[in-house]
Amino acid sequence: MNSVGIVRDPLYHRHENGPRHPERPARIEAIDQMLERFEHRGRLREIGARDAAPEELARVHTALYIERIAETRRQNVTYLDPDTSAGPWSYAAALRAAGGCVAAVDAVRAGTVESAFAFPRPPGHHAEPDGAMGFCLFNSVAVAAAHALAEHHLERVAVFDWDVHHGNGTMHAFYDSPNVLFISIHQSPLFPGTGAVSETGSGDGEGYSINVPLAPGKGDNDYLEVLQRVVLPALRWYRPELLLVSAGFDADSRDPLAGMKLSAEAFGSMTTALLDCAVGELGAPPVFVLEGGYSLEALEQGVEHALRALLGERYRSEHASAGATPSHGTETPTHSGSSELHRVVAAVKEAHRARW
Repeated sequence: MNSVGIVRDPLYHRHENGPRHPERPARIEAIDQMLERFEHRGRLREIGARDAAPEELARVHTALYIERIAETRRQNVTYLDPDTSAGPWSYAAALRAAGGCVAAVDAVRAGTVESAFAFPRPPGHHAEPDGAMGFCLFNSVAVAAAHALAEHHLERVAVFDWDVHHGNGTMHAFYDSPNVLFISIHQSPLFPGTGAVSETGSGDGEGYSINVPLAPGKGDNDYLEVLQRVVLPALRWYRPELLLVSAGFDADSRDPLAGMKLSAEAFGSMTTALLDCAVGELGAPPVFVLEGGYSLEALEQGVEHALRALLGERYRSEHASAGATPSHGTETPTHSGSSELHRVVAAVKEAHRARW
């Protein structure tokens, strides 16, 4: 029976962007409410969050930037970019967010749980080494990856980002390193405007950034096809010792900030596919980290399906013909059926010289 750890903390509720901001405390309140009625709640193990240590943040962020975020404690509101602000509790929440993800890595590496799902706020994957961006302050996934390399002495960590927005900060943190394989499926064009197929890494990191930019309107089968043709082959080639998933739920068809057409069940399907490969084939424990997702209903349903898959429920994990009946649940997957998807996949493979 699979053991799944979850990371939550009261500080995650204290970060405020403003009353009408889409990244709001109600997001994790919705997840908390779902967990209270979740039929398998007893199978989830709470992992205590902690603050990230200065040296843990410094592996990813510059000292000047860390101090800039620390200074926000002294003001009612600090505007860091047009979309991103911080209040008096935001620095504490961001410290605890990064530290909570580090704690999740420690738990799976110690074997106390087989997988973990952290639910931090603020999110992190847009945060650059020297700047806030896109609702994000500290890059929790990047801090967790750097911790795994430094403290657990791993040589290969993979980060798969399925958030609808490209994880620019995570990619840039490891752009010249072969020790982190970064893979992203994202909508394009869309904020932040990065994540072209040609962005493959630099120096020793050449070939270790894999970007799959997709036009709006892609559905369940499209994403599963990209997993089968790009993500899973790349993971098998790289053979990571740890898999981190930047799990945004804003590719759901109900999300107000994007234009993808995923069903909530798709997140269970992608999780099943990742587990079969990372755990079943490669022995790499997974840590999922909440990123975006701004429809509360879509967010709680998507998280629930992902948790069910982590707990061992089987979801359809391969793309099927349009209109096929899913193997789990009652939702019908959508499928664009466009040759555009095939052109993107071919371009990605060509950019990486078909090494996988």
